[in-house]
Amino acid sequence: MTDATIILDDDREAGFGDYLALLKPRVMSLVVFTAFAGLVVAPGGIHPFLGFFAVLCIAIGGGASGALNMWYDADIDRVMKRTKDRPIPAGRIAPEEALGLGLVLSGFAVVMLGLATTWAAAALLAFTIFFYAVVYTIWLKRATPQNIVIGGAAGAFPPMIGWAAVTGDVSLSSVLMFLLIFMWTPPHFWSLALFMNSDYDKAKVPMLTVTHGKRATRTHILVYTVILALTAAALFVTPIAGWAYLAVFLVMNGLFLAGAVKLYRRDEAEAEADGYRAERAFFKLSLVYTFLHFMALMADKALFAFGIGGPF
Repeated sequence: MTDATIILDDDREAGFGDYLALLKPRVMSLVVFTAFAGLVVAPGGIHPFLGFFAVLCIAIGGGASGALNMWYDADIDRVMKRTKDRPIPAGRIAPEEALGLGLVLSGFAVVMLGLATTWAAAALLAFTIFFYAVVYTIWLKRATPQNIVIGGAAGAFPPMIGWAAVTGDVSLSSVLMFLLIFMWTPPHFWSLALFMNSDYDKAKVPMLTVTHGKRATRTHILVYTVILALTAAALFVTPIAGWAYLAVFLVMNGLFLAGAVKLYRRDEAEAEADGYRAERAFFKLSLVYTFLHFMALMADKALFAFGIGGPF
């Protein structure tokens, strides 16, 4: 964290919504959903109450990571349009308060997950929090234009944690679910950066669009989208993918690849003239990409249970 001073607004007392915002609920929603998917598709089973509690602990751990991230990044959040009204830069919550909340919730989530399910899941959750708060936020976010690639690992761990909460181990299936999110993250965020570039430039965050330009970013989006499609295809070698996954894979990866090619071919003057319409559309498509893939895996688990279809 830099020396930027956060001035508390005495006229605006922090409310429940401010503390909730510290936990990054929109990011947490993806964490909860993919963790739940990993738990559902894992072989064997878990008591519904324990499953609910496991997902709750993973959500709290994800929220704790968000609070630690906001504590450290308060200085750059102040100068970025989309983040300047967050509770810390807006002066509603003190940085030290966010730090304390993040640490307490981290410890609680890890210990309770271990006691309720398996210590393998707890260890993965602890590593995820450490990776996001320390490796990504403190170390690499401001040091390399590959920050999004590396930081994507933190958001990719939840399905592995959910899987480990049931099985107590890590398998090829859970690793490939991790890789699906890991490879999805760069094109997702880089497409956002194409039309939000001024924010990152102003905050001196070395996003790829800032350090290498938009032309290079478009090339990277295409390359990572191709790798993402291959990663999604690799799930067919595991016992968790069936016909529902195949249908989603064909449609979504076809659309995603077509979108990435379109972005690659776009001229910057053309993109700016139409308000980055194609880039915004690609970003919106990316929001449903992982959702539909994991929904399909859960649908296949249900179909398998009724004797419909089967692993490829």
